[in-house]
Amino acid sequence: MIYCVEDDDGIRNMMLYTLNVSGFETQGYSNGKDFFDDLERARPELILLDVMLPGEDGITILKKLKASKATNRIPVIMATAKGTEYDKVIGLDLGADDYLAKPFGMMEMVSRVKAVLRRCAPKEREIYTLGKLTLNHSERSVKIDAESVSLTVKEYELLRLLLKNKGRVFSRDELLSEIWGSDFLGESRTVDVHVGTLRAKLGSYGDYLHTVRGFGYKIEENV
Repeated sequence: MIYCVEDDDGIRNMMLYTLNVSGFETQGYSNGKDFFDDLERARPELILLDVMLPGEDGITILKKLKASKATNRIPVIMATAKGTEYDKVIGLDLGADDYLAKPFGMMEMVSRVKAVLRRCAPKEREIYTLGKLTLNHSERSVKIDAESVSLTVKEYELLRLLLKNKGRVFSRDELLSEIWGSDFLGESRTVDVHVGTLRAKLGSYGDYLHTVRGFGYKIEENV
């Protein structure tokens, strides 16, 4: 759901119509009071907020939104008709996620809405496990039985790739391309060396890192 706070009926109706045909659910408001009344009942995914409004203006409303724990994570796109940079700067400083300068095109509005929603979407935690071995990519940590394992950057990326694709066999050339880059000029022996050091650092869990003779490597729980 997208809430649109705009006092000009014509502009608001056009915004709501365009968002609706673009696949969004919407609700429109001509003033801050009606907007806040509905906000108590349901939280939107995003708010389109005009700066110039009767009663409380958009900047005041934005301050209230960002000051409340219940609403400070809702993305806000400000709309301003003023020719100066002042409202844009103030809005962004107060925590607005983007702005639209009037007059703006409806397709530009939709594009900015989609971009802000993508940017503000919750990030999935990338965590991979193998028994009591855990790789947490958001923390860039590897632990066995809650004890940290110190890996080099290439060892870490090698383990992450294999855990992410558990059971899949990667050739040495694929691993070189994925971990070292397609322009790497070294030999495939580089992969063998890193697999060897990674196995040693993983202790008993190194046994799950299997060699596929004449081809490459994989991680698999069952031998």
